Amino acid sequence: MAYEPKKFDHLLGTPGFSNQLLKNHFSLYQGYIVNTNKLTNLLNALAKEGKTGTPEYAEIKRRFGWEFNGMRLHEYYFENMRHPDSASPALDKKSPLFKKIVEDFGTYENWEKDFKTVGVMRGIGWAILYFDKMANRLFNVWINEHDLGHLAGATPLLVLDVFEHAYITDYGLKRVDYIEAFFKAIDWTTVTARFL
Repeated sequence: MAYEPKKFDHLLGTPGFSNQLLKNHFSLYQGYIVNTNKLTNLLNALAKEGKTGTPEYAEIKRRFGWEFNGMRLHEYYFENMRHPDSASPALDKKSPLFKKIVEDFGTYENWEKDFKTVGVMRGIGWAILYFDKMANRLFNVWINEHDLGHLAGATPLLVLDVFEHAYITDYGLKRVDYIEAFFKAIDWTTVTARFL
């Protein structure tokens, strides 16, 4: 079964994100799908040939996490952005997610400040609000690249791409301004549903 790209064209016209930036980003996302499918096919072929103990198989297997997570994280990212014509409600203060944020961070403002701080850290990667169900705790986490730093078993709730391709076309090196635009485009309904 091959992975198919999801359509995110409804995000075109989102304030703070040029259509050129979004189209470039969609193309990059589709490249991760193409490569995930290619690697899956290569791994299957090598397995059928009995070559699972070869260096080729090992290197392709290592690369698979990069391509797959690149695909999936972009899906989470685009899905937690709202359609530009839809209402842009803040996170509902009566929602279980809001209450959990306050419980774990003291206030919503403390959480937001911490999340944005993670997002502006030097380097390429992702800022992710994770929920660890086993510990019943939220974490703002830096993910280096796609395949390093994930919290095993934790659920990604809010995903922010902070690779340069996500903002440099519109914001140059002003990542802070990009993050502000992103916060105005968060689809809190989707983020909250991931928590429930």
